Amino acid sequence: MFQQHGVKRDPVDADDLATLARELREELGCDLRHASLRFLRRASAPAANEHGHVVEAEVYEVELDGEPRVQAEIAELRWVDPAAPGVPAARLSPEHILPLLRN
Repeated sequence: MFQQHGVKRDPVDADDLATLARELREELGCDLRHASLRFLRRASAPAANEHGHVVEAEVYEVELDGEPRVQAEIAELRWVDPAAPGVPAARLSPEHILPLLRN
């Protein structure tokens, strides 16, 4: 099951954006373009791999510098067409994120 790239803030991170920038470098090997940052929404959904837990998300749309690649704990990377995803995804994506990107 595919999931959105998710992060947890470390004590060294100043805010959500610092956390996101750090995790994009560590897990996908690319940098975010700060000027492109757009907050989409806050959302929650049942966790895909942890029964009884809920995922809480601050969802941002960003442009990246560099080509994302599989590294760290990422097993597979796939681009999804928001208008026709057709990929098995954790509930947060089809219920809260992909509908925002269909415009």
